[in-house]
Amino acid sequence: MLGLALAALLLVLVNIYTDILSPVRNHLNVIATPFYWVTDLPKRFMNWSDDMATSGEDLLVENAALKQELLIHKRKLQTMAALAAENMRLRQLLNSAEMIQDRVLVAELIGVSPDPQRHTVVVNKGSNDDVYVGQPLLDAFGLMGQVVEVSLDHSVVLLATDSTHALPVQINRNGVRAVAEGVGDLYAMRLRHVSNTVDIRQGDLLVSSGLGQRFPSGYPVAEVASIVRDPGQPFATVIVRPMAQMNRSRHVLLVFSNFNGEH
Repeated sequence: MLGLALAALLLVLVNIYTDILSPVRNHLNVIATPFYWVTDLPKRFMNWSDDMATSGEDLLVENAALKQELLIHKRKLQTMAALAAENMRLRQLLNSAEMIQDRVLVAELIGVSPDPQRHTVVVNKGSNDDVYVGQPLLDAFGLMGQVVEVSLDHSVVLLATDSTHALPVQINRNGVRAVAEGVGDLYAMRLRHVSNTVDIRQGDLLVSSGLGQRFPSGYPVAEVASIVRDPGQPFATVIVRPMAQMNRSRHVLLVFSNFNGEH
């Protein structure tokens, strides 16, 4: 009985003092809270540093991935731009083919002479495609040259701008005939033996005349760029600009002229 009484008394005292000390304990908790927060700062800082390090690494990885993706998209855009330009050139070529009365064969340039003094290109058509020596070659803008060598699956074409090449032309405006010869410049040709009195003007279009039965008549060849008439010289110096894009055209037309008896 005595033990029970003491236990009961202890419980009463605990409840009383608990209620009495509650404000003090609450006050101490308020005072101790900043202390606990300060003492927890190192741990918080370590956790924050770990999070920042992880986030920085993730950002570096993401940045590298984005750079690679951007590079891939840029390459795709460049490819699309090249395809769009090539499609435009092909449409121009096909439009030119529709205006040509002779049979034509579309070919592709696969090689260019490394010798700057030799203006020749290689196309991917040969005797298997009935290509023959002397066959005219055109792009979408004008006459480029003629085939000089033929193999089974490719051919060599001598461009009209080569210094050894010459072709008969006429002024489209009045029919005056002349000979256009290459001077070894992809952007210029020269008219041979043009009299000072000939009716020729800057901007005149020169077309193939058909003389010599090598090139069909009426194909654009060049445009007159400059005329120099020296009274002390028997002939004027006439520089013309080729209509064909000698160093840019990739797809071209091989013309099967009726001049060649086999074709």
